[in-house]
Amino acid sequence: MGNLLTILPDLVGTFAFAISGIKLASGKQVDWLGAYIIGLATAIGGGTIRDLLLGVTPFWMLDSRYFITTGAALLATLVFKEKLFRWSNTLFLFDTIGLGLVTIVGITKSLDAGFPFWVCIVMGAITGSIGGVIRDILLNEVPLLLQKDIYALACIIGGVVYFVCLYFGLSTGLTEIIAASVVILVRVLAVQFHIHLPILRALQSNVKENIKK
Repeated sequence: MGNLLTILPDLVGTFAFAISGIKLASGKQVDWLGAYIIGLATAIGGGTIRDLLLGVTPFWMLDSRYFITTGAALLATLVFKEKLFRWSNTLFLFDTIGLGLVTIVGITKSLDAGFPFWVCIVMGAITGSIGGVIRDILLNEVPLLLQKDIYALACIIGGVVYFVCLYFGLSTGLTEIIAASVVILVRVLAVQFHIHLPILRALQSNVKENIKK
């Protein structure tokens, strides 16, 4: 099960991601079970892919608290629906918090498994971003990961900061806080100031020309 202080960031990230999934599902006319499934897929999707790639049993198969946490997220959404849905940026807020927290969980789990830093950074990005991809696909939305928004790149930047902090001898706890904050800050600043990666416009133009032919 693990110590509560160790697993708490993971559960908070699970709750935040589940809220984001349920919030998005609310606009798709799904029932309560469907909303729970979307929330759960958002919360555990990235970590599941990570664990399969690391060759270990997916974390949620060893701990029922992830299912309970997702249930709590659904309950909170139902009870506080008016307040939560009144905020237009609720989805972004919870998705960003979840992104920062679970990215660090992915990095630390990969590091504990003995993998090199670059693998840990990739696993952190997978943990943080793939759940959102699964959510968007299930709800027939274009995944944020494939759009111009700074999403997976925020995870990668946070991962780099994580290992820079370790290199300079910072404690593990402080390193995790700083790295998670960087992921959240990068995501917020990117959206606030409309910062994004360049779009392959030439490629889009060529595709359109081929379609016309």
